[in-house]
Amino acid sequence: MFTGIVTALGRIRAISGEAVKRFEIETPYAPDGIELGASIAHAGACLTVVDKGVAGEGGWHAVEVSPETLRLTTLGDWRQGDSVNLERALKIGDELGGHLVTGHVDGVGIVRERREEGEWIVFTVTPPPGLNRFIARKGSITIDGVSLTVNAVTPESFDVMIIPHTAAATTLGQLRSGARVNLEVDLMARYAARLSEFPEAAP
Repeated sequence: MFTGIVTALGRIRAISGEAVKRFEIETPYAPDGIELGASIAHAGACLTVVDKGVAGEGGWHAVEVSPETLRLTTLGDWRQGDSVNLERALKIGDELGGHLVTGHVDGVGIVRERREEGEWIVFTVTPPPGLNRFIARKGSITIDGVSLTVNAVTPESFDVMIIPHTAAATTLGQLRSGARVNLEVDLMARYAARLSEFPEAAP
C-alpha cells in the first residue's frame, strides 16, 4: 500500500530481457535500507525488488516486469536515462499525506492538454474507456504514482492542477500533450461504484 507521495526520483540505468523486462534503477535510497522482495511503486506500478547494489557502489535496485504489466502500463515505454517516480511501501504509523494507493494501475491515460496558470500547471487527461465513471470532481486520482485532486470532469476527460513543487520533485513537470500516463482511480470510488451496481450487497 502507498500514499501517492513520491519520495525519490529514480533513473533507468539499464534495460534487459524480451518478454520479461529487467530494469535497473539508480536511486538515492541506500542499498542496505532495501530488502530483496520489497515493494516499491515505480510511476504508480507496484514492483518487487529482485536485486540491488551493495554499500559503497551507489544506490540502485532491479525489478522484473511481466508482459501483462508491460501491456497495461507505460513501463514498456521506458528508455535508458528516463526518470521514474518512486515511493517506498507505506509502514504502519507513517503519515498519510496523499490517499490510499494500491500500486495496481487501472489504465493508461493520454495528456490532451498542458496549460500554464501562473506558476501552476493544469493537465487535461483522457482516461481509457470505462474509467471516467470512477473519477469525481474534488476526488483523488494517481497519475504516474502521484496523488492529485481532480479539479474538473467531463464525460471524456478530467483536469488536475500541480503546484511548482510537484512539477520539480516528480516527472509530472516534464509531461507534454500526447504523453501516456499510468492512472489509478481512488480505491473508495471503485468500491462505491461496485455497490451501486449491486445495491442488495450493501449492509
